[in-house]
Amino acid sequence: MSNIKKKLFFLAIFSIIGFIALQIPFNQILGSNISFTLFDFLGPIAGAFLGPFYGIASVFGVLLINVFVKQTPITTSVLIRLFPTLFAVFYFAAISSKKYHGNGSTPLTTRWILAVPILCIIAFIAHPIGRYVPYYPLIFWWIPVAAYLKRDNLFIKSLGATFTAHAVGSTAFLYALNLPVAVWQSLPPIVACERLLFATGIAASYLVVKYALEFLASKKLLPKVEFVSS
Repeated sequence: MSNIKKKLFFLAIFSIIGFIALQIPFNQILGSNISFTLFDFLGPIAGAFLGPFYGIASVFGVLLINVFVKQTPITTSVLIRLFPTLFAVFYFAAISSKKYHGNGSTPLTTRWILAVPILCIIAFIAHPIGRYVPYYPLIFWWIPVAAYLKRDNLFIKSLGATFTAHAVGSTAFLYALNLPVAVWQSLPPIVACERLLFATGIAASYLVVKYALEFLASKKLLPKVEFVSS
């Protein structure tokens, strides 16, 4: 099977599993009627075995199909919900050790993802509401940049991915919904627990999927897949 056919094959498998995971909510996003789902654990790892392009395409396709299948009204919250996970997908795949050159340098397309949380910090603090809670982004959004230094550690990489998604989502919700200062003041302990849970879920999902695919490949039930991340 050619590499393209393998990618499309695994894209289809991941999309089916991802759609099922998307139907299992576990926590509501504060200030909206949108819930986090098990897909928030599974989605970021798509780039690990599909690569950034196919990983993003798969995740975006699952989210978009879900909107149409469930006939979800296209609200601001729904539109915002479509995008943060895509940044997590790219982050998880892009800082993989196999993407680095032998001299330790990185491609430009890899490095730019590190600018995302920094730009989110600037945008958040520049907002009329955000300027009253500057500590909110400063507590959390340096983590994806720091995680780059320990990019070979699966949990740290997962932590960087989930906080990249958090930075994009929070900044978008701030500008779109103008959530009051009191909401942001109450969030830090919730976010800390939530994102630790997400990072654990992402890392665990990666290991489960990796070993499941390797086992099925060893039994000749699936073609062998080369993971982008280690």
